[in-house]
Amino acid sequence: MTDRRNTDRRSQAWFGARGRSGMLYRSWMRNQGFGHEVFDGRPVIGIATSASELAPCNAHLTRVAEAVKRGVWQAGGLPLQFPTMATGETLMRPTAMLYRNLMAMEVEELIRANPLDGVVLLSGCDKTTPAMLMGAASVDLPAVMVTGGPMLNGKYRGQDVGSGTHVWKFEEDLKTGRMTEEECFFAEGCMARSAGHCMTMGTASTMACVAEALGMQLPGSAAWPAVDSRRMETAQAAGRRIVDMVEEELRPSRILTREAFENAIRVNAAIGGSTNAVIHLTALAGRVGVELDLDDFDTLVRAVPTLVNLMPSGTYLMEDFCYAGGLPAVMAELLGGGLLHGGPVTVTGRTVAENTARAERAGSDVITPLDAPFQPAGTGIAVLRGNLCPDGAVIKQSAASPHLLTHRGPARVFDSPEAYHAVADDPALDVDENTVIVIRNAGPKGYPGMPEVSNVPLPAKLLKAGVTDMVRVCDGRMSGTGYGTVVLHVAPEAAVGGPLALVRDGDPVVLDVPGRTLRLDVDDAELARRGQEWTPPADRYASGYTWLYTQHVEQADRGADFGFLRGGRGHEVPRDSH
Repeated sequence: MTDRRNTDRRSQAWFGARGRSGMLYRSWMRNQGFGHEVFDGRPVIGIATSASELAPCNAHLTRVAEAVKRGVWQAGGLPLQFPTMATGETLMRPTAMLYRNLMAMEVEELIRANPLDGVVLLSGCDKTTPAMLMGAASVDLPAVMVTGGPMLNGKYRGQDVGSGTHVWKFEEDLKTGRMTEEECFFAEGCMARSAGHCMTMGTASTMACVAEALGMQLPGSAAWPAVDSRRMETAQAAGRRIVDMVEEELRPSRILTREAFENAIRVNAAIGGSTNAVIHLTALAGRVGVELDLDDFDTLVRAVPTLVNLMPSGTYLMEDFCYAGGLPAVMAELLGGGLLHGGPVTVTGRTVAENTARAERAGSDVITPLDAPFQPAGTGIAVLRGNLCPDGAVIKQSAASPHLLTHRGPARVFDSPEAYHAVADDPALDVDENTVIVIRNAGPKGYPGMPEVSNVPLPAKLLKAGVTDMVRVCDGRMSGTGYGTVVLHVAPEAAVGGPLALVRDGDPVVLDVPGRTLRLDVDDAELARRGQEWTPPADRYASGYTWLYTQHVEQADRGADFGFLRGGRGHEVPRDSH
């Protein structure tokens, strides 16, 4: 084993200190059973884990951490595990997105404040992955991501069912009488049958793949199921690799380049990934000073076909994706077609091209070839502009109904998701299949936290009549497991005076996805008059974190980060108070 000792390491400002300070740091650590020899200048590796029983997708990460520790010890480092927040979308109210920035702050400050030379980030559910990447990028010590892996495929009556995606399907079946309450209760136990995050190409799977595409996660590691033994092999390998990264001073700032972000955006299109990747990648780019415009998420993907046939856009699930070759197979296809940059360095110390040189697809149903794709180029995320969204809005074309991508219909406006849900089952609700449902005050400041509420279920009377989709427009987000013709992230949001606040029932809404526009067919003078009459909602929070959030959160097109967290703050050793 290579001698990893180095008295100039960052951690030696603590453990190599002389006199009282050094004795204090070392003696308290020794109450855990560490011998004096582990403070000899070897790399000290933090293992940041978001394991929590309040975040079911992350609950197994304590076991993953043990595998990482083995790898760190093998490579001659000292592993030290520490807990972070777990922003689980499954239980947190009003939304885990409200706490993504808080978790990113916590991760950043914990890394900086402690005697660490490098860090392994253990994440799972939707917001934990971007939060950890954001925090680690801001402090810029060597870091590698290890996501916890998807659950095994759900099984119900001989069919595969996807977590999240089938929640919406089962709800529709329940409302239309195709499913009983008892059947639904049984089916819910069939969706989440192992440890891990959603096994559809929802936001958790998307962000795991995005982390790998960015070069921050070991090749192939995004897709191994949480309970597959190779998930633990991957974690152990990450533990070994982070020690080498410390030696090489391979930091996030060397990996998270403009070309790496372009790769991630194109990969997200090829996998049929979540629209939430737009928010998280934009925020992460802001932490490392990479210029990333909302329109990049449109222009960069127009030539990229959807290659992965996974729910909610397709048929299969993450377990199938893994065995079909996982993300390296997708990236190899894109590289072969000249759609990815092969040169960016990754956490392996090798380039994207080197990492994927031997990747292969297994079959063609789950991961399709570039010359015969699951969906043609131009079916990824589209960015819309117009008088309803001057700062942009997004729509996931692969999950939308083709016949609704060009649509004109009267608005039916609701001032909150709750207002819609209160009347959605009313048979007298004044809507038809042409109506455009407008949900507002669901943005970053307005809700607060920009929840996943945009894909509201269709009115019960239309479901019973056989209507399967309608245009919905909202300043909130949609779960990556969701589907439908839903315009999301409308910016500026209604709560800050965006045009969505001015829409009235019956106003004609014109959606033209091929033309990349979303507009209200109302005279400019009338909209100006309504704007003069509009008054901002009263602040609901006078103290605490939610007050801080509403005062400082940026709009969706800026990644909904805090303005004061843009840029990095480095890893300078804090002052010693002892």
